[in-house]
Amino acid sequence: MIKQSKQPFDASTIPNDLCPIAVKPNPMLPGDWRSLRPVVDRDKCVKCAVCWLYCPVQCVVEKPAWFDFDLATCKGCGICMRECPHGAITMVEEAA
Repeated sequence: MIKQSKQPFDASTIPNDLCPIAVKPNPMLPGDWRSLRPVVDRDKCVKCAVCWLYCPVQCVVEKPAWFDFDLATCKGCGICMRECPHGAITMVEEAA
Protein backbone atom coordinates (compact mmCIF):
# COMPACT_ATOMS: atom_id res chain seq x y z
CA MET A 1 0.00 0.00 0.00
CA ILE A 2 1.34 3.42 -1.03
CA LYS A 3 1.15 6.18 1.56
CA GLN A 4 0.26 9.66 0.27
CA SER A 5 2.34 12.56 1.51
CA LYS A 6 -0.59 15.00 1.26
CA GLN A 7 -4.27 14.56 1.90
CA PRO A 8 -6.52 14.63 -1.21
CA PHE A 9 -8.12 17.98 -2.02
CA ASP A 10 -11.47 18.56 -0.30
CA ALA A 11 -13.78 20.42 -2.72
CA SER A 12 -16.43 20.94 -0.03
CA THR A 13 -14.31 23.76 1.44
CA ILE A 14 -14.83 25.99 -1.63
CA PRO A 15 -17.69 28.51 -1.21
CA ASN A 16 -20.52 28.21 -3.77
CA ASP A 17 -20.27 31.86 -4.83
CA LEU A 18 -16.51 31.98 -5.45
CA CYS A 19 -16.84 32.51 -9.20
CA PRO A 20 -20.38 33.43 -10.26
CA ILE A 21 -21.39 32.51 -13.79
CA ALA A 22 -23.02 35.16 -16.00
CA VAL A 23 -26.57 34.16 -16.78
CA LYS A 24 -27.57 37.12 -18.98
CA PRO A 25 -25.46 37.89 -22.06
CA ASN A 26 -24.39 41.47 -22.54
CA PRO A 27 -26.44 43.05 -25.38
CA MET A 28 -23.51 45.24 -26.48
CA LEU A 29 -21.90 44.28 -29.80
CA PRO A 30 -18.38 45.22 -30.95
CA GLY A 31 -19.91 47.63 -33.49
CA ASP A 32 -21.40 49.65 -30.61
CA TRP A 33 -17.97 50.92 -29.49
CA ARG A 34 -16.15 51.10 -32.83
CA SER A 35 -14.49 54.45 -33.70
CA LEU A 36 -13.37 53.54 -37.25
CA ARG A 37 -15.27 51.54 -39.85
CA PRO A 38 -14.04 49.84 -43.02
CA VAL A 39 -15.26 51.02 -46.42
CA VAL A 40 -14.66 48.96 -49.57
CA ASP A 41 -13.73 50.57 -52.88
CA ARG A 42 -15.78 48.32 -55.16
CA ASP A 43 -13.65 49.17 -58.20
CA LYS A 44 -10.49 47.88 -56.48
CA CYS A 45 -11.94 44.79 -54.75
CA VAL A 46 -11.18 41.60 -56.70
CA LYS A 47 -12.72 39.23 -54.10
CA CYS A 48 -9.39 37.71 -53.12
CA ALA A 49 -10.86 37.02 -49.62
CA VAL A 50 -7.73 38.13 -47.75
CA CYS A 51 -9.89 40.44 -45.59
CA TRP A 52 -12.19 37.51 -44.81
CA LEU A 53 -9.22 35.33 -43.90
CA TYR A 54 -7.65 37.81 -41.46
CA CYS A 55 -10.79 39.28 -39.83
CA PRO A 56 -10.65 38.30 -36.12
CA VAL A 57 -14.42 38.56 -35.63
CA GLN A 58 -15.48 37.22 -39.06
CA CYS A 59 -17.62 40.24 -39.95
CA VAL A 60 -16.71 40.10 -43.66
CA VAL A 61 -19.77 39.40 -45.81
CA GLU A 62 -19.55 38.13 -49.39
CA LYS A 63 -21.46 40.08 -52.04
CA PRO A 64 -21.77 39.04 -55.72
CA ALA A 65 -18.77 41.11 -56.91
CA TRP A 66 -16.96 42.26 -53.73
CA PHE A 67 -16.74 41.76 -49.97
CA ASP A 68 -18.47 44.03 -47.47
CA PHE A 69 -18.68 44.18 -43.66
CA ASP A 70 -21.33 43.48 -41.04
CA LEU A 71 -20.95 46.70 -39.06
CA ALA A 72 -22.85 45.31 -36.05
CA THR A 73 -19.98 42.92 -35.31
CA CYS A 74 -17.04 44.84 -36.83
CA LYS A 75 -14.85 46.27 -34.07
CA GLY A 76 -12.90 48.60 -36.37
CA CYS A 77 -9.47 47.09 -35.77
CA GLY A 78 -8.27 47.81 -39.34
CA ILE A 79 -6.61 44.45 -39.90
CA CYS A 80 -8.61 44.03 -43.11
CA MET A 81 -7.27 47.33 -44.44
CA ARG A 82 -3.66 46.49 -43.58
CA GLU A 83 -3.86 43.03 -45.13
CA CYS A 84 -5.73 43.93 -48.34
CA PRO A 85 -3.17 43.47 -51.15
CA HIS A 86 -5.17 45.73 -53.52
CA GLY A 87 -5.71 48.69 -51.18
CA ALA A 88 -9.47 48.34 -51.60
CA ILE A 89 -10.32 49.00 -47.95
CA THR A 90 -10.03 52.30 -46.09
CA MET A 91 -10.91 53.04 -42.49
CA VAL A 92 -13.13 56.09 -41.98
CA GLU A 93 -14.04 57.78 -38.73
CA GLU A 94 -17.48 57.04 -37.35
CA ALA A 95 -19.90 59.96 -37.28
CA ALA A 96 -20.79 61.03 -33.75
